[in-house]
Amino acid sequence: MLNKKLLISIILFFLVIFFSALFIVKQTEQALVLQFGDPIKVIKKPGLKIKIPLIQNAIFYDTRVLDFDAEVEEVILSDQKRLLVDAFIRYKIVDPLKFYQSVINESGFKARVGGILSGSLRRVLGSDPLEVVLSQDRGELMERIQTDIDKEAFNFGVKMVDVRIKRADLPKANSEAIFARMRAEREKEARQFRAEGSEESQRIKSKAEKEKAVIIAEANKEAQTIRGEGDGESVRIYAETFKKDEEFFSFYRSMEAYKKAFKDGDDSLILSPDSDFFKYFDSKTGN
Repeated sequence: MLNKKLLISIILFFLVIFFSALFIVKQTEQALVLQFGDPIKVIKKPGLKIKIPLIQNAIFYDTRVLDFDAEVEEVILSDQKRLLVDAFIRYKIVDPLKFYQSVINESGFKARVGGILSGSLRRVLGSDPLEVVLSQDRGELMERIQTDIDKEAFNFGVKMVDVRIKRADLPKANSEAIFARMRAEREKEARQFRAEGSEESQRIKSKAEKEKAVIIAEANKEAQTIRGEGDGESVRIYAETFKKDEEFFSFYRSMEAYKKAFKDGDDSLILSPDSDFFKYFDSKTGN
């Protein structure tokens, strides 16, 4: 019975040793085999692999593109403006041996690359004013930062895939000051536009008033001319008519005068009886 238990124990021991010697490298992984803590082999091909039990162990690194979201940095630009920059990087581990020897794992790498990213942001962005950082030229700045970090990351066995700024905000105090300045500038422009508009309006109104006065003056002149011509023609017609029958014309004019003078029926006139106004009252011939 004892021998049977011993045999089972020995079999189990060898099974444990056997299975501990096997490990799997996935499609998205690469492995580094360590012997007493020293790296001895890099495995990049996926599959079932073997190591020496109890002596060797394997650590795994991702082959995919990884992200690192850095902390917000306050950067002083060349025009002394302060900018809060929230950036991130995307990287890939290309040399597991160098990566292990320099930073050991991803936590160690993030601690190192965070300082490198911070220094690069301050160095590159600090050489340009705010309007450049916030303009379309920011892509060129990102390329410079990526190149700068890539030189350092090469020593870690890492290749930089991309560096981007998620947000670039002004500190609250600066934002309020810049907003107030921008508002003052817009108000100044608005006042200038209103003044120019008012000036243009006055110019158009003055021109219109001048043209109106000229048109009215010309119309009055033409009306006076036509009225004068009409009066002259009227006088001519009256004169010709008067010459044809002077007595009838005198009688007609007197009748018109009587009609206008006594139109209300209760008018009173105080005149001399021998006045020419009444010469047709006693005689139709006016004698």
